[in-house]
Amino acid sequence: MGSRSFIPAAFGMAIDAILDDGGRRFAGWVLVVTALGVVGAAASVLNHRLGVRIRLAAGFHVQRLTVRHVGWLGDTLSRRIATGEVVTLSGIESAHLGFSLVALARAFGTLAGIAVVAGVLVTLSAPLGLLVLGGVPVVMVAIGALTPPLERRQQRVHEAAALTATAATDAVSGLRILRGIGGEETVLAGYREISQRLRRVSEAVGRFRSVLDGAQVLLPGLLIVTVTWLGSRFALAGRISPGELVTFYGYAVFLVLPLAAAADIAGSLAQGYVAARRVSGLLRLERDVPAPRSPLAPPPVGSPLADHDYRLTVRPGLLTGVACRSAADAADLGDRLARYVDSDVTLGGVPLRRLALPEVRRRIMLAGSDDVLFAGPLRDSLDPPRHAPGVSVADALRAASAEDIVAAHPDGLDAQVTERGRSLSGGQRQRIALARALVADPEILVLHEPTSAVDAHTEARVADGLRTLRAGRTTVVLSTSPLLLERADRVVLVVDGRVVAEHTHAALLATSAAYRDCVTRGAVDSDRVMPA
Repeated sequence: MGSRSFIPAAFGMAIDAILDDGGRRFAGWVLVVTALGVVGAAASVLNHRLGVRIRLAAGFHVQRLTVRHVGWLGDTLSRRIATGEVVTLSGIESAHLGFSLVALARAFGTLAGIAVVAGVLVTLSAPLGLLVLGGVPVVMVAIGALTPPLERRQQRVHEAAALTATAATDAVSGLRILRGIGGEETVLAGYREISQRLRRVSEAVGRFRSVLDGAQVLLPGLLIVTVTWLGSRFALAGRISPGELVTFYGYAVFLVLPLAAAADIAGSLAQGYVAARRVSGLLRLERDVPAPRSPLAPPPVGSPLADHDYRLTVRPGLLTGVACRSAADAADLGDRLARYVDSDVTLGGVPLRRLALPEVRRRIMLAGSDDVLFAGPLRDSLDPPRHAPGVSVADALRAASAEDIVAAHPDGLDAQVTERGRSLSGGQRQRIALARALVADPEILVLHEPTSAVDAHTEARVADGLRTLRAGRTTVVLSTSPLLLERADRVVLVVDGRVVAEHTHAALLATSAAYRDCVTRGAVDSDRVMPA
């Protein structure tokens, strides 16, 4: 912008050179204009390359920040922010931030160009220079006054876009269920309403942006007309030379470029500001389970795990079955034992809240009934790269009764799994997820309803395999299935958030009416599950 802003002045000097001395200095000024043009062209190429580099680097950096923070948040994320919001933040918002940084760079170039123009004009004619110095800020303030309303409208667009993305994600993830219950039309109607809202707010932004675009043509145009008219009057009065009049006219036209850019810059910065607020909102999210400021030394391997509120003690090296009369108690207890919620659970007498969270995650694993499988080769889900498994994949598949899933596919473990494992049935997903947990071979494995989606024959094989593979390791099975509980070394009954009975499965069946009622209900539910 600096080199380009000197061209009208050099062009005017060339005109005056022709009039003053017959053109002896004209060739020199032509060379100056040519040099400025070459420098401006080279700077434009560099400007574009740097602009693309800044935009992409900033966008990818924001994506890295958001993805890293999402990974750090872990299970907290799903409770604090919608899936569509994450997709929008790491995709659309990161691009807006990249464009806003390019606009910021353009803003400095624009200010530099305006400063050169103002300096030259004040040198040639103080009144005209002051007119430009006073008129340019007025125009820029007038254009800037339209930015806050545009920002508010863009905020509504971003919110509507995130809501639409969330609705689409939810619909796709539950498509199989929706088809089964005939709810496609209902969901489609809801999505249509949400998407139409996005269309309306986007159109509102477009209408307002058209006003801003019109203002960026009208307001600079008024300034250009004023400068040109006043410069012509000065030339007729002999206060400026013909070359200086050409210079003033050239600058009046040149000012269209930085002033028009000011409106685009204002819009991009407003959009980037909205995106920055939303991204920073995500980055400010903290884990539901805070990390201890001064972690204690971890207890030795083989320490008992105890939940004092539930009055439950998990003895090391045993397969412990936990039958909860309430499904809410089972889910809560699993989260507490694995420290996905804050609680008074201890490991070897040391509160889990005082242990470093990575240490807790390494030693205690919670595997739920609806754990997610990642897209890609089945081998990568079961045996992730750079992971040293404690149990072989073959042994884990055998224990989870999942060998038939691999055998049925011609590619075996290289079979491709679609996002969230949608290419598998519910029972297959559950068995593969169980095998994945067994491969990790944690010190303490907490399983929450690991066989809720399989038939009774498969469940019996899983129970036998689980007992064999986890022999001598601490395992907790939260389930009301008698097929699982009868294989447990020890069974406890939880009623209303407390352990009320403890013995073997057979002994509890014989002595506890509450346990019989709980297990019978679980058996009935298990019989209703379709084979998988």
